[in-house]
Amino acid sequence: METLLVILSSIAFFAFLLPHAYRKYCAILGWTSIIAVLFLQVPYYLSENNFLYPSLALLSVPFLAITARLLLRENAAVFQLSRAAAVAFLIYAPFAFFGPLGDALIDLVIGQLMWVLELIGYPAMLVSERMIASNGFRVEIILACTGIQSMAIMLGVAAAVPTTLRQKVLALLIIVPVIYLLNLARNVFVILAYTGQWFPYLPEFASNGEYGFESFFWAHNVICELLALVALIAIAYGLFLIIPRLGSFADDLLCLYRDELKRVAGRGR
Repeated sequence: METLLVILSSIAFFAFLLPHAYRKYCAILGWTSIIAVLFLQVPYYLSENNFLYPSLALLSVPFLAITARLLLRENAAVFQLSRAAAVAFLIYAPFAFFGPLGDALIDLVIGQLMWVLELIGYPAMLVSERMIASNGFRVEIILACTGIQSMAIMLGVAAAVPTTLRQKVLALLIIVPVIYLLNLARNVFVILAYTGQWFPYLPEFASNGEYGFESFFWAHNVICELLALVALIAIAYGLFLIIPRLGSFADDLLCLYRDELKRVAGRGR
């Protein structure tokens, strides 16, 4: 079901990018499918004691309602936001749905992870095609570990407004290499922290009933999630410096959604 929804969202957003009279409906379908996927993933994230994405799923409900309403009004700013989502999905889709491409990216990341671990002298081995083990603990490297989602999202953000060739090149350079290297460092940190049991704290809360899992929880679900948020904000700031129109667009969008939320809240009184 999740895969079908992702495919549906990709098709809907691709159709949105084409010039026709029903673009707003395609965008609504694309956003709805994305958020449906987010809700389908909630049980998985809860099983790993990851509360960030379930929280985002809940927050996405009012976002979807406001976005759909503004799309029906053909609001220009929300059309630009939908363009950003469409570009992001079309960048991510080939890696998600074309197995050889996604596998090649995963293999590249695994190879570089093993190289870094060997460089720092950490005793780890590849026990299967995608499983790195040390000290009796194993970490599986999947597509989500490659950073491709974050790259796609930020490239989509950069595409939200018209840009010059110079701005496009600079945006690409500030997004792809930076996120890739930061993600590689994140993976190394998680492997070291989990297999080395760096954070054996509050097992009754963080262990998920699995021995040693609390170190993975604190490293992956807390520390890295917070650092990733800081990194994406910093990259976004860099994009605003390179593409000033992007900063103005973000400000307009925040004001627009804030005003819509106030309007809805005022009606509920």
